[in-house]
Amino acid sequence: MQFQQLRREETWGYYMMQGGSRSRSGGNMPREEPMEKVARVASESAVVIFSVSSCCMCHAVKRLFCGMGVNPTVYEIDHDPRGADIERVLMRLLANSSAVPVPVVFIGGKLIGAMDRVMASHINGTLVPLLKEAGALWL
Repeated sequence: MQFQQLRREETWGYYMMQGGSRSRSGGNMPREEPMEKVARVASESAVVIFSVSSCCMCHAVKRLFCGMGVNPTVYEIDHDPRGADIERVLMRLLANSSAVPVPVVFIGGKLIGAMDRVMASHINGTLVPLLKEAGALWL
């Protein structure tokens, strides 16, 4: 199994990058299922954005959170060899047959949704309380 390594990016917060580590015993660990990976990554930080690096909507949602003073963890699924599997899991979670399932945002380990749900929450004033509750925003 490949372990996720965090690296600090000045622009977007933390990016999840693929690393080539092995277990301490020297053997390979069993491969993590895509649904398990999504659940684990989503629960590891206050705000997690599943993104594609070339997606303009992903860029916009990252800018929204950074503009609010939130440091999201960004998981670029196009940098993951099993990104297509993760994308299918995200589409299933969204119960959406749209061709573009990203960005997908989790706050406090809970699925918020894609760009439309994030923007609706921001406009109707429910996004900031969610961020405060998750510990991503203090003001």
